[in-house]
Amino acid sequence: MSSETSAAKTPDEVEKSSQLETYDEKLGLDTLDTSDGDAALQLVGARATAHFSEEYNRKLRRKLDLVIPTISAAVYSVNICSDKTSLNYARRNYNLVSMAFYLGYLFWEFPTVYISQKLRLAKYLGGNIVVWGIILMLHASTNNFGAFFALRFLLGMCESCVSPCLILIISMFYKKDEQAQRISWFYVMNGLTQVFGGFVAYGITFDNGKVLAPYKIIYILLGALAIVIGIVVLIWLPDSPVNASMLTREERIAALERVRNDQGGTENKKFKKDQVIEALTDPRTWLVVFSTVLTCIPNGALSNFSNIIIESFGYTSKQTLILSTPAGFIASTMVIFCGWYSDKKGERMIPVVFALIPTIVASAILIGLNGSSNKGVLLFAIYIIGTFSSALSTIYAYNASNTSGHTKKVTINAMTMATFSIGNIIGTEIFQPKDAPAYIPGKTAIMVLMIVQLFVSLLLRWINVRLNRKRKAQLEEEKARRGWTDDDVQRERERHAFADLTDRQNIFFIYTC
Repeated sequence: MSSETSAAKTPDEVEKSSQLETYDEKLGLDTLDTSDGDAALQLVGARATAHFSEEYNRKLRRKLDLVIPTISAAVYSVNICSDKTSLNYARRNYNLVSMAFYLGYLFWEFPTVYISQKLRLAKYLGGNIVVWGIILMLHASTNNFGAFFALRFLLGMCESCVSPCLILIISMFYKKDEQAQRISWFYVMNGLTQVFGGFVAYGITFDNGKVLAPYKIIYILLGALAIVIGIVVLIWLPDSPVNASMLTREERIAALERVRNDQGGTENKKFKKDQVIEALTDPRTWLVVFSTVLTCIPNGALSNFSNIIIESFGYTSKQTLILSTPAGFIASTMVIFCGWYSDKKGERMIPVVFALIPTIVASAILIGLNGSSNKGVLLFAIYIIGTFSSALSTIYAYNASNTSGHTKKVTINAMTMATFSIGNIIGTEIFQPKDAPAYIPGKTAIMVLMIVQLFVSLLLRWINVRLNRKRKAQLEEEKARRGWTDDDVQRERERHAFADLTDRQNIFFIYTC
């Protein structure tokens, strides 16, 4: 059973609120300004007045799971994964063309996330996906290098909002100990699409190309699919718990109360300069940025050139399309495992370590057995080298769980995704034609980057452990100084939840390590 409170307060509620404020003053509590708080305050207020059973919350979560991760996975499959692999399967392996996409991504990342803050999040996302699909279909209309470069630049611009928007939506609807799994449920498409794309590309190779070149068929099919999914997003993906049309008013309140204690907040349309400054001066931000670059350099290299490496083992280009697919299954398994472990154990950085170790081992095998006739071992190395990609999924979850204040969240997401593009731009250049067919410098670079990433991940974890210890000591000090009881602490925690405070400003915020 549940109860709910309307946005308009009754005279009794106004009197009760006044009494609570008087009680706050007696305890010496600071006045909390919620005038610039989250949109959630309009629906649920500063204190929890509606309580829902565990069974009710479980049913609500299942309802959310049927829509949000499902649509997010569909979006990710066509927008993030299919395009990158389509360039690979289409055999348009030009370094500059590969780079064009990430240049557009980098150019438009900061404008797009701040525009999305002002608009309906899912509607903005859906519009971008529809335009993305049109641009992808236009790839089939030209063989001109300059036009192809320009189209891929525009494609990167449209895609730059996808991951930030999906991460924000997940963080608004799900608790901290649910976010990593839900992010992994859409990020897993990174590997699964590699499998699907490989078989599709293999089938298309049997086309004689008399009507249309095979790579053009790929672009037309994927572009049309993107347009359909963009329309689905526009109609069904919710923007936030406050205005989710898929939920009843009671369910919207319940969705907000589920996440209140996490102190992560929901959405706020006001741009706050002080939160941008805090994001830029938080050392963890730059470690996340560095970590993202370290992860994305191998991503940019392998997503565009992995098939060429397999060919260097002595296989034909057609055989390579099928032989590359097991790597997608293994990468997908690692993504799901890391997401599950991350939420189950309340860890973010330890799963990153799990994801990096197989990549380090694989790189060492490819370097050490260069020129070997043992194709089975070399293929095994290629199949496990992609596990590092799970690290990026966990970094997304790290940002979602460890950042509060909407403008700060938007800023850190933008910085993360901007460095995603920088890392991928660098990655397109580490496998140089002059190093063919062994590409030893590129493989060595991947191994070194992943080893450095191990230490950065452990440092991020240590910092959050230390911050939590300091936060706990500060809260105990406040309790003693103000004479707070546990009920007083809980009431203050509820008041602060949707005030759009940053994680530094909110003494009740707990970091996920």
